[in-house]
Amino acid sequence: MKTLLIKDALRIARMNDAREELAGGDLLIEGNVIKAVGKNLKVRADKTLSAKNCVVLPGFVNTHHHLYQILTRNLPAVQDSKLFDWLLYLYEVWRHVTPEGVYVSAQVGLGELLLTGCTTSSDHFYLFPKGRSARLIDTEIEAAADLGMRFHACRGSMSRGKSKGGLPPDDVVQTEDEILKDSERLVKAYHDRKPFAMTRVALAPCSPFSVTTELLKLSARMAEKWDVRLHTHLAETLDEEQYCLQLHKKRPLAYMESVGWLEGGRSWFAHCVHMNKAESRLMGRTRTGVAHCPSSNLRLGSGIAPLRMYLDDKVPVGLGVDGSASNDCCAMLLEARMAMLVARVTSGVASMPARDVLWTATRGGAEVLGRTDIGELSCGKAADLALFDVSGIDFAGSGSDPVASVLFCGASHKAKHVFVNGRMVVEDGRLKTVDELALARKANKLSREMLEKAA
Repeated sequence: MKTLLIKDALRIARMNDAREELAGGDLLIEGNVIKAVGKNLKVRADKTLSAKNCVVLPGFVNTHHHLYQILTRNLPAVQDSKLFDWLLYLYEVWRHVTPEGVYVSAQVGLGELLLTGCTTSSDHFYLFPKGRSARLIDTEIEAAADLGMRFHACRGSMSRGKSKGGLPPDDVVQTEDEILKDSERLVKAYHDRKPFAMTRVALAPCSPFSVTTELLKLSARMAEKWDVRLHTHLAETLDEEQYCLQLHKKRPLAYMESVGWLEGGRSWFAHCVHMNKAESRLMGRTRTGVAHCPSSNLRLGSGIAPLRMYLDDKVPVGLGVDGSASNDCCAMLLEARMAMLVARVTSGVASMPARDVLWTATRGGAEVLGRTDIGELSCGKAADLALFDVSGIDFAGSGSDPVASVLFCGASHKAKHVFVNGRMVVEDGRLKTVDELALARKANKLSREMLEKAA
């Protein structure tokens, strides 16, 4: 197998258990695996790459997204709407999504993630318009593979349409039978349990207000049977809390516990903005994860999740950029910076050091997705890493702590080089696998067409 020596890094932040950082460090990759990390490595390699002036980090892990929403970024009608109103408007647009739109939006979103140092992403796809291809998640998986991204496809679902008291239109929901049959097909076709897997599948009913109680119970049973993880939105808004109390007589987390989702340590929830201390401790004891999405929560006015409380209670926490209609960008490094800053408002300026956020963006995200092979720069781990050049004018004066400067400073939030599974996918700040400008033009065309149909 071919070897690559990354040499003379300004800092290598390993994110190992000791949180070790190396000044002037080297890293050796063989094939898709990290073979050595240290100073002045005396090895022969097929290729050497200088990391002078660069901070080297494990690739970030994005634990929550809705890639298809790329095509509905920044719509004026919902720029100032809260979640339920935002959803009601956008469902009428999203029902016109096409397979081509799914592929292109996935490439745009994943490409933006790669450019900002993210090497593994999940995606929560739950919208299946009647009369269109049911293989939309297959399309996303294909887009991720073509781009070179490590991908966790969350087979989302909605079974409670407007006629049953839910929010989505009836023509984008499915029956429990349709959902479970397709979920089994996807798990059998794509879920790779081996180390360094490029594709895995999770079961992901959309939310407590868009699926039936029966589907939540069935999903928990099938996830255990098929040995896959579970994902959904939870405790994002006070409206959702009121909905659960009125309909189920339980707070959102208690409702999910009642349908079997806190068993086996296989679940993670997006947002978890409105949780109390007892609920946080329960999530820590049951190893139930959180995808923390601060930009989306701020954009929709939902609130700020208590990140410090979760970390103190040993809750597995990763970061998520969320859908690009509620965040409007997929910049993983920017999301990490946002997480650092907003936590200081809720729990004190000293409560969220930069390195705790970087840990959450790497090791935390890996744990949330149930992985031990990514998120760390150590021998035997996957060769997923990002190099950030901190020599520019936007980093001037920050050299006393180069690792923290990646979050505190910088204007573009772009990585210089990014590797996934040992393969360079970003070189000198540009994607290697697609023409970025052509891709953006295609996305803009498809967005216009979808909005015209909705109008």
